[in-house]
Amino acid sequence: KLCGYLQKLSGKGPLRGFRSRWFVFDPRRCYLYYFKGPQEPLPLGHLDIASACFSYHQPEAGAAAAGDEPAAFEVHSPGGAVTVLKAATRQDMTYWLQELQQKRWEYCNNLDAAKRDSRTSPTPSDFSKGLVAKDSPGSILSQNASAERARNILAVETSPTDLVGEQAASQPAPVQASAINFSLKQWSTEIKNSMSSLRKGSNENRKSVFYTTEEWELLDPTPKDLEDSMALEEKRKHLAEGNKGLTSSAFPFDFGRIPHKARRPLKEMIGSSKNRTSSDSSPTEWCSGSGNRLVSELQLKYQSQQEELEKLKKDLLSQKELVRLLQQTVRSSQYDKYFASHLCEGVPKDTLELLHQKDDQILGLNNQLEKLNLEKDNLQQEVKNLKCKVGELNERLGMLMETIQAKDEVIMKLSRQLSECEDSTSSPSGAIHSPTATCTNKELQELDRLKDNLQGYKTQNKFLNKEILELSALRRNAEAREREWQAKYTSLEAKLCQIESKYLILLQEMKTPVCSEDQSPAREVITQLLEDALKAEPSEQPEQAFFKPHLVSEYDIYGFQTVPEDDDEEKLVAKSRALDLRSLSLSENREISTGVKWENYLASTMNREMMRCVELKNLIRSGIPHEHRSKVWKWCVNLHVKKFKDSAIPGYFQTLLQKALEKPNPASKQIELDLLRTLPNNKHYSSPTSEGIQKLRNVLLAFSWRNPDIGYCQGLNRLVAIALLYLEQEDAFWCLVAIVEVFMPRDYYTKTLLGSQVDQRVFKDLMSEKLPRLHAHFEQYKVDYTLITFNWFLVVFVDSVVSDILFKIWDSFLYEGPKVIFRFALALFKYKEEEILKLQDSMSIFKYLRYFTRTILDARKLTAIAFGDLNPFPLRQIRNRRAYHLEKVRLELTELEAIREDFLRERDTCVEKRDLISDDEEDS
Repeated sequence: KLCGYLQKLSGKGPLRGFRSRWFVFDPRRCYLYYFKGPQEPLPLGHLDIASACFSYHQPEAGAAAAGDEPAAFEVHSPGGAVTVLKAATRQDMTYWLQELQQKRWEYCNNLDAAKRDSRTSPTPSDFSKGLVAKDSPGSILSQNASAERARNILAVETSPTDLVGEQAASQPAPVQASAINFSLKQWSTEIKNSMSSLRKGSNENRKSVFYTTEEWELLDPTPKDLEDSMALEEKRKHLAEGNKGLTSSAFPFDFGRIPHKARRPLKEMIGSSKNRTSSDSSPTEWCSGSGNRLVSELQLKYQSQQEELEKLKKDLLSQKELVRLLQQTVRSSQYDKYFASHLCEGVPKDTLELLHQKDDQILGLNNQLEKLNLEKDNLQQEVKNLKCKVGELNERLGMLMETIQAKDEVIMKLSRQLSECEDSTSSPSGAIHSPTATCTNKELQELDRLKDNLQGYKTQNKFLNKEILELSALRRNAEAREREWQAKYTSLEAKLCQIESKYLILLQEMKTPVCSEDQSPAREVITQLLEDALKAEPSEQPEQAFFKPHLVSEYDIYGFQTVPEDDDEEKLVAKSRALDLRSLSLSENREISTGVKWENYLASTMNREMMRCVELKNLIRSGIPHEHRSKVWKWCVNLHVKKFKDSAIPGYFQTLLQKALEKPNPASKQIELDLLRTLPNNKHYSSPTSEGIQKLRNVLLAFSWRNPDIGYCQGLNRLVAIALLYLEQEDAFWCLVAIVEVFMPRDYYTKTLLGSQVDQRVFKDLMSEKLPRLHAHFEQYKVDYTLITFNWFLVVFVDSVVSDILFKIWDSFLYEGPKVIFRFALALFKYKEEEILKLQDSMSIFKYLRYFTRTILDARKLTAIAFGDLNPFPLRQIRNRRAYHLEKVRLELTELEAIREDFLRERDTCVEKRDLISDDEEDS
C-alpha cells in the first residue's frame, strides 16, 4: 500500500507554506488522496495521477544535496494546476516519484486493455476475486514491451524510509516547514496568486471572494487569467507614466507579472514594505488613480459581457436541439399515422408487428449513432488536448536539453580546472606554504560538491527521460484508442445502412400488392433478415476483433451464455433480450452516478473499516459495481459469520477439506452427480475440466462435514456457484454458512424442507396483503403459484431472472438478509401484474408464470418497486408469521407421519396385502 507523510504547499498570500499531510494512493481510480492525518475518515482532496506528470528541480550550486535533506517535487495536473509536495529526504522523494510513475503506467495500460473488450471487463479491476476475475485482460499491452524495457533501464533503485508505508501511520507527523517562505521564486508565486484571486474571474475557478485554507489549496490561476493580467498591467503602466503623482501611493510591484530579471532583491522588497506608512496600505489610496479605475471597470465589463455571450450561445444550442427533437417526434408521429391509415388494410398482424419492431430498431440505432457521434467528438477533443500537451512537453524537453548542455560545459570547465590543480599538487616542490594548502583543500571540497551535483543531475536526467518516454507511450495508446473507436463507429454506421436498406426493401414489398401470400416477395425478405440475425459471427484475427461491433457477445461479464445454440426460435428471443439489456446499459446514465458515489464512499474508508450505515445500505440497494463486488461481498459475509470464524480454529476450512478428501462422505456421491448440472450455461461450470467445478466440489464437501445434519441438499450447489464467481473458496464456504445457518430458518435445507414450506405460506399472506387483486385472480382460477416461487426462495433466484438483476438481488441479500427475497418476489409479480390479470384461464397463467421473470430487464424499475412501492416491510411481521405457520406445518407433518405409520402397520398385519406380489415376481 503506497502511503506516507508528505508536506503539501498550500494556502494563499504571504503566509503560504508547507503543511504536513497523510497521502494514500488508491489504485481503483489512480487517485492520490491526502488527509490531515492517518486516522481522519474524510480526505481533504485528491490528485489525479493518471493524467498528471511529474518533475523536480536539482538544488543549485551551494544548496544542500545530501540524501537526508528535504526535497520537493511537482505534480502537474490537467489545466495547468501545479501541486508542490515535499518529502522528508531525497531518498523518499525518489521512491514516491518512481512508485507514482509505475502506478500511472499500470493503470493506463490496464485501462487500454479493458476498453478493448468492455464486455468481459467493463472496468480495470485489480480487486476482483473468484472466477470472474480470471476473465480480466493482461495488465500490459504487447505494443508497450519496448517501452517497458526502456523504463527498466532508466529506473533508479531506491528504498523508502520509515515515513513511507503503513508503518508510518504509527509515527508522529514530521515537523512542518515555516509558515512564511522567503524564497524569491515562491514569494513571486504567492503574490501572483493573491492578486489573481482579487480579480473577478469565472465561477469555475472561484467560489467567493473569501477563502478558507482548504479552498485556497484548490485554486490556481489559469494561463488565460495570467495573460489578461499581463495586458491589464501594461495599460496601467502607460497611464501611470502620464500621472506619476497619483500612483505614488499605490502598490508599486506585482511580482507575479514582472519578469524574473527585473525583480528587485528580496531585502529591498522587505525593506520597502517596512518603510511604508499606514496611509500607504489604505484601501482608498491603493485603488487611487482615475485611469486605473477606468481600465479596471472596462475590463470587468468586458469579461461579464463575454460570459453573457457564452451563456446565450449555450441557450441557443439547447433550443436548437429541442427543436430538432420535436421535429423528429412530429415526423415519427406523421409516419405512424400514414402507415396506420394506408398500409394496415389486408396486411397480416404478424407482419405489422415485425415492421413495428424493425422501426423501433432503426430508432434505437439512430440514437446509438448520435451517441457514437458524441463519443467521436469527445475523443477528437481529447486528441487535440493530448497534442497540445505533447507540444508543451517538447518545449520543456528542449529547455532541459539546453540546460543539460550548459551544465555539461560547466562540468568540462571544472574538470579542466581540476586537472590543472592535480598537476600543480603533483609537481615537486621543496615546501608547501600554508595558504596554498588551504586553497587546495577548498578546491577539493568544491570538487566533491560538484561531483555530488553531477550525480544529482544524472539522476534527474534519467527521471525526466523516463517521464518523457512514458508520456509519449501513453499518448500513442490514446491515439490508437481513438483510431479504434473511429473504426468501430464506421462499422456501426455501415451496419445501420445495411439494416435500413433491407427495411426499406421490406416496406416496398409490403406496399406492392401480391396475388398470393405464399408467393409474396416479402416472405423472402423476412426470411433473409431472420437468417442474417441468427448468423454466427465468423472467427477473426485478434488484431481485427476490436474493429467489428459486437453488440451481443457469446458470454456476459459473469460467464453466462447469452444466446443458446440449439433452438433457432429460442436463439432469436435470447438475442433480442440481450440487445435490450445492452440498450438499457448504454442508455442508463444512473450507472455512472452510482459508480461515482461508490468511489466517493470507498475513498472515505481508505483509513478506516467499512461500517453498517444508511448510506452504505442505499448504495448496496442501487447495486454494487462490478469492480467492487468482490470486496463488498467478502465484507458482508464476514459481518454475518464473525462469531463463527472467531470460534473456529485457524485453517478451519482446509481442515474440513482435508477430512472430506481422506474419508468417504454419504453426500459426496450426490455432490458429484450435481456438479455438472449446477450452472451448465456458465462457462466456469460447463465442463468437468472447468476451474469452477473443482472449487465447487471442495466447498460443498467441506460444508457437508461442517453441517452433517444437512450434509448436502440440491440447491446448495447453485448458491455456492454464484458465490464463487466473486469470492475465493474459503470465502464462498463462509458465504454458504451465512446463508444456511444465519439467514435462513432451521430445517430450510433438510430432507423435510420445513423452513421452505413455511416461507411459501408467509409469502401467500404477503401476496394477499400487498397485491390483493393478483392474489384474488390466482384464487379464482385455482393457480398455485408457490410451485414457481418455491425455487426462487430455495436458491435465491438463480436461473430465474437475468444475470444483471440476479447479482443486484444478491448484493442486497448478502447485506440485509432473507427479507430481500420476499421484497423481490413480490416486486416481480407487481412488475407484471397487469399482464397476468389479462390472462383468463389457469393453463395460460401457469405457462406465463414459468418464464415471465426472464422477460423483466429493467433492474432499476424492479429495485424501485421492491424498496419503494412495497413499503412498509417490517421484519418483525415476517418473523411472527413464520412462527405461526411453523406450528401449523409441524402439526400437518405429524398427522402425515401418523397416517404413514398406520398404513405400514396395516400392511404388515393384513395377510392379503402382505402377500401381494408384482407381475415380475410372479413370472420369476
